[in-house]
Amino acid sequence: MPARRRSRQRALQILFLWDARRQPLAEAVSAYFDTLYADEHPERDAFAISLLEGTVAHLEEVDRLIKRHAEHWRMERMPAVDRNILRLGVYELLHGATPAAVTIDEALELTRRFSGEESVQFVNGVLDAIHRSQPARAPGPDAPAGTG
Repeated sequence: MPARRRSRQRALQILFLWDARRQPLAEAVSAYFDTLYADEHPERDAFAISLLEGTVAHLEEVDRLIKRHAEHWRMERMPAVDRNILRLGVYELLHGATPAAVTIDEALELTRRFSGEESVQFVNGVLDAIHRSQPARAPGPDAPAGTG
């Protein structure tokens, strides 16, 4: 599995934990790594942590966009997994260096793995609508062409 895909999975799992418990983000990160890797203490995943910190720091902006583009869905009524996949995807669309098509595709892969096929269209529709509503931006300086 590509490293960034694994990082996005970790970020989703930690964000889900954070969303459920509403504890400080650092505690959710520690709980995740301490539980998953009780005997070994691997280096923390820098890309996953940056996605998490950015998503939580921009949560108001991210949630506002999701609410605007997820017609007929209130945030609290969305399945928690879908809500957090959308949050990560929207944050990465707005503030990440990864091309939008890659960001959306990665969000759809997370949806297939952790939610289900029935949610794929919903997540795709919301992310695509948000992407189309944003002004075009130049790729970031560290964005390798076509990777994510």
